[in-house]
Amino acid sequence: MRPERCGRRFASASQPRGPFHERKPNARRRSDGGLSNEREISLRSGAACAEALEGEGYKVTKVDVGRDIAERLAAIKPDVCFNALHGKFGEDGCIQGLLETMGLPYTHSGVLASALAMHKERAKAVLREAGVPVAESRVVSRAEAAEGHPIEPPYVIKPPAEGSSVGVYIIREDQTHPPQELHAADWALGEELMVERYIHGRELTCAVMGDEALDVIEIRPADGLAFYDYESKYAPGGSIHVLPAPLKPNVYQLVQKLSVAAHRALGCRGVSRSDFRFDDRPAGTGELICLEINTQPGMTSTSLVPELAAYGGRSFGELVRWIVEDASCNR
Repeated sequence: MRPERCGRRFASASQPRGPFHERKPNARRRSDGGLSNEREISLRSGAACAEALEGEGYKVTKVDVGRDIAERLAAIKPDVCFNALHGKFGEDGCIQGLLETMGLPYTHSGVLASALAMHKERAKAVLREAGVPVAESRVVSRAEAAEGHPIEPPYVIKPPAEGSSVGVYIIREDQTHPPQELHAADWALGEELMVERYIHGRELTCAVMGDEALDVIEIRPADGLAFYDYESKYAPGGSIHVLPAPLKPNVYQLVQKLSVAAHRALGCRGVSRSDFRFDDRPAGTGELICLEINTQPGMTSTSLVPELAAYGGRSFGELVRWIVEDASCNR
């Protein structure tokens, strides 16, 4: 794998009163090489965070991360590393382990929480034990998923350790076969897939800062988009965010309570974001299901956490300042 393909960005920042270093990443969207399929989003998150931190008075050094990241960080000697990476390597415990080894304070969750949250099936086991409702699922090989329905439709196929809806397929009741893409010779999302019962209803999300739940957003894909996929998440106008989500108070508060419970159960630090489905159709089940928890939420212009923070009275600059000042080792 060529070094440029696993690039990420970091930023180091310092303030007159005391230096901080902040980092930023690069992400890649394609799975044709590199360590993340979300490079594009990491680049956008990193650029936004660097600009905001500079506006807050920090000295920011951007680093495009490759295989030589340890040597580069040793030369820079940052006070704090702001992790704006998404996807593998950046949010699965790998970079966190490196920073712990180097003794460099960093933002967001630590090694164990990051690794657990990134693997959806293992995260579910922990959440289930903590009383957070999750959808029934199991892990199968790509060959098994491709040859016939591994569970009764409707269901969802997704790589167990990808983010931003990369590689997600929704199999409807009337589909006689799994998606043909699973047979592709150039498939690059791994040979292990999670199949999960499809949860009908509304898409909800809630962020946690420290131990405090922020508000709840309902996400509605724009016309022509099937679900809250990669395009919905990151293309301008790709989705409609309703804030606060139009829910009954008891449901709204339950989303917040479960978000904090998920954050604590996995041992998350800093900011996390939990995604839910709520089936309030007239003939629906009424269930509220946690789909997953994200330890490195997006920080782009269309991202949900900055929007939730702004609704609660925190500017984007104040949000990234809080994240940097929360940084530490042994997370």
